[in-house]
Amino acid sequence: MREEHEFFPTGDLPWHLATEGVTERVLSRDPDTTTLTRIARWAPGLETEGVIRHDFHEEVYLLEGDLTDLTLGRTFRAGDFASRRPGMPHGPYRTEQGCVMLEIRTAQP
Repeated sequence: MREEHEFFPTGDLPWHLATEGVTERVLSRDPDTTTLTRIARWAPGLETEGVIRHDFHEEVYLLEGDLTDLTLGRTFRAGDFASRRPGMPHGPYRTEQGCVMLEIRTAQP
């Protein structure tokens, strides 16, 4: 079951390394599934490899910066939103200036 929290200042949470070039502030998670809400920060110049597919539903809202989908040849910026069903292909990505995003992952029942 997902953690329960009342309002709290997310800026007080430390940044933790998620993967090379990506740090995260985990806002809530279900320790038994892939369900997770986080703020992810990608370092300037980061480029991912390969097309990505997940076994969970993913929603991403860009808060700051730029994110280029290299397959689509499109650059997204603050205010852009994505909602991806499980298995939906996306990426690879590159960010020139870096980006910060709110990411919500919901595990399949």
